[in-house]
Amino acid sequence: MGKKNKQFVEKITAMEDDFAQWYTDVVKQAELVDYGQVRGTMIIKPYGFAIWENIRDELDRQIKETGHSNVAFPLFIPESLLQKEKDHVVGFAPEVAWVTHGGDEELAERIAVRPTSEVLFCDYYSKNIHSYRDLPMLYNQWANVVRWEKTTRPFLRSSEFHWQEGHTAHATDADAAAETDKMLGVYVDLVENYLAIPVIKGRKTDKEKFAGAKYTLTIESLMHDGKALQSATSHHFGSGFAEAFDITYLDENGESQFAHQTSWGLSTRIMGALIMVHGDNRGLVIPPRIAPTQAMIVPIAQHKEGVLDKAYGLRDQLKNLVRVDIDASDKMPGWKFNEYEMKGIPVRIEMGPKDIEKEQVVLVRRDTGEKEFVALSDLETRLPALLEEIQSNLYNKALEHRNEKTSTAKNMDEFKQNLEEKGGFIKAMWCGDLACEEQIKEETTATSRCIPFEQEEVADTCVCCGKEAKELVIWAKAY
Repeated sequence: MGKKNKQFVEKITAMEDDFAQWYTDVVKQAELVDYGQVRGTMIIKPYGFAIWENIRDELDRQIKETGHSNVAFPLFIPESLLQKEKDHVVGFAPEVAWVTHGGDEELAERIAVRPTSEVLFCDYYSKNIHSYRDLPMLYNQWANVVRWEKTTRPFLRSSEFHWQEGHTAHATDADAAAETDKMLGVYVDLVENYLAIPVIKGRKTDKEKFAGAKYTLTIESLMHDGKALQSATSHHFGSGFAEAFDITYLDENGESQFAHQTSWGLSTRIMGALIMVHGDNRGLVIPPRIAPTQAMIVPIAQHKEGVLDKAYGLRDQLKNLVRVDIDASDKMPGWKFNEYEMKGIPVRIEMGPKDIEKEQVVLVRRDTGEKEFVALSDLETRLPALLEEIQSNLYNKALEHRNEKTSTAKNMDEFKQNLEEKGGFIKAMWCGDLACEEQIKEETTATSRCIPFEQEEVADTCVCCGKEAKELVIWAKAY
């Protein structure tokens, strides 16, 4: 490896040495974000935002396809409105940022900077839902929200972040339950089939559910370091918010009924998962389906006659098939190789005088580093197929890693040993008692990630207290 190449790679701390520093290095060196002036805020740079846009656009397409309309609600929430649902306000109170002045004047009532928008939608629904004919109301908004986090890290936990939040109102509890299930399915499709991240689907315990919800569904993914990340959630509110905000409608018999609601969301936090599931010591690895550039053409000996012309011609030939770009800068090829490996671009296409003479190109995979010589006449077929191979390989590799990092525990000694030696997901039975859930967290710092839909019986008794078990829970240390 040349001196320049080695220097470039050395800008990233090896994940085996310091995973947290590796993460920070990748985020910075791949030019995803910069730090904002206010603690915990981030500037999402063009490349980082291009990845987020591809995730956002695919999710937005699926949200609209399921019958939802996009809306935009205010950034500000009056304190009196935020306090109308007591469980909700208690859950968010520690993270709320408050506006106390408008210009030089002190406000008569504090205004919360939106941590989430349930109460705004509830207020709207209370004024706009009158009849069963008005239901369902299926809304989604793309917005930024503020939560005053004590410990921050780009994407994973920032004081301000971007997300979508869906908010819907329905005539019956069953309709709201079906919506909650359906939107979790949309998240599963996005995260598994586009981000190539395998997830566990399940229900949060009452301790971990969204403040004010009847229940919360979640998808949980496992990072390279064995910690879990909640990747998206879908909440069934029942009629709790409707009762607090008087959201009623007249049914077909002319009788007044409370509406039943849901909310569901996915944020830029998923970018953290993308980095920590697929990244390596050379930087990012971006799944082809959401990569802003799927293939980067790097001309070799581009100063020689005809090389650049051929490279640009190749770009024009491929641009309707894949998202392709060319680096015709005067930087050395070795620098370019490292740059696009750092940025996780799925395929590098090398073309030099000898390749032109042989009417071929060299395809280099980011996920495995393998090189492949492909005839120009076969490229339009081979390149899209290779991108799909990379997509599948990234998913399968992540699934294999998750399986290796998943264990079972029948008692607390096994639980602690597995957590210390292996980390990852631990399958263990639970009696359903909050005291046991809290004791496990206190003794191990692991939390209940979800009660998986796919239940197994790995023991008869609770991992903590030894009493009769009710259900299997997935436990892990988490971000």
